Amino acid sequence: MRYKFFFTLMVCSILLAQSQEIAPFADEVEAIQKKYDTLWDASKETIVFTGSSSIRIWHDIQDRFPDHQIVNSGFGGSQASNLLDNCQELVLRFKPRKVFIYEGDNDISAGKKTKEIIGDILAIIAEIRAQDATTEIVLIAAKPSLARWNLKRDYKRLNRKFRKLSRKDVQMDYADVWKPMLNGKKVKEDLFIEDGLHMNAKGYDIWFEVLEPHVK
Repeated sequence: MRYKFFFTLMVCSILLAQSQEIAPFADEVEAIQKKYDTLWDASKETIVFTGSSSIRIWHDIQDRFPDHQIVNSGFGGSQASNLLDNCQELVLRFKPRKVFIYEGDNDISAGKKTKEIIGDILAIIAEIRAQDATTEIVLIAAKPSLARWNLKRDYKRLNRKFRKLSRKDVQMDYADVWKPMLNGKKVKEDLFIEDGLHMNAKGYDIWFEVLEPHVK
């Protein structure tokens, strides 16, 4: 009897671990969908901003672009592979005219190679194109930060790949937020909150200036 109990407990633990591995962002993705079930107007043209926490915590993004219907489907801690897994729920369901993607920041920090990241980005683009070949895509450069400045060479390499990729597609563009966040060869220190990774209002002011022409 005791053996049965421990065996059942072990099986349940394995199943729970597998479910978490399969859908590590399931709760957050579901919350985003529920939020826009009431906010999103399917009759209006939509612009989707998606990616990791730099998008997720951009709380005034709709206010900054009042003439457009903005969907912020950013989910914290995500990597490009996670966006690919949830592309239907976070991007395609909104039938967007334009999609802004911010991924790569966490990927590099996690030790992923540029080739792997670009492969995931290409797969995301393919899914978007399969739904609507006219959808415009803007790749947002990986930003510099105090917390990850030691990885600057990897980020710069990734951004060069993003820029090169965008030049191959007339429906794609590259938004360089890297250079404006630098003071010479160092990152501007007053653009971040205490963790040195996420941006404050001054950081988002820079992002707005860079991205506004791409929104229009």
